[in-house]
Amino acid sequence: MRGGLTKATIVQAALDLLDEAGMDGLTVRALAGRLGVQAPALYWHVPGKQALLDEMATQIWRRIGIVMAGLPADVPWRELMITYAQTVRRELLAHRDGAKAFSGTTFTDPDLLRRQETTFASLTRQGFTLANATRALVLLHDFTIGFCVEEQAVVQASASGDERYSLDRRAEMIGADVAPMAVEAGWVIFGEPDTRFAELVDVLLAGIDQLRASR
Repeated sequence: MRGGLTKATIVQAALDLLDEAGMDGLTVRALAGRLGVQAPALYWHVPGKQALLDEMATQIWRRIGIVMAGLPADVPWRELMITYAQTVRRELLAHRDGAKAFSGTTFTDPDLLRRQETTFASLTRQGFTLANATRALVLLHDFTIGFCVEEQAVVQASASGDERYSLDRRAEMIGADVAPMAVEAGWVIFGEPDTRFAELVDVLLAGIDQLRASR
């Protein structure tokens, strides 16, 4: 690997390590061991862990950008935003701790930012101001990352036998005779993730439609 060490191979190895060991196990030392080099060799390509995470996130968002670039120029704004939210969620969930790892990162590829021009052009043609189109996308982006952080935490905990998120345990702790609505709310809070995500995106789109109307 020494002779073929590139930024691309480092990033892919880091994504593989993240899938195996999670965010806690993603260290520069562990990554160097995986690649068969000493840690200083990595610093020629990525100066530290945050820079590594930025590169990893950039790779993920390239995949998202490809999906968005493939949409028709006249795609309705609702379909555009639903596609964005669904694609971001799918790519984040494709990696263990993906949402946690890639939140707070910055892109290292300016082409990703330039591609936003097409999305902004589509939204402004459909009645959004640029400011409100930006607010709408930021809202979807932040919601999706936050949703995925919680979703991955619950799924991983439950898979390891952790019963903290058991609805039956929650209901027993609250007491249906004391707070029946709080018990029933648990089925919404911890319901089937795909359905819950789609429902909440619909709620956000209703608010975003008001942004469009406020032009």
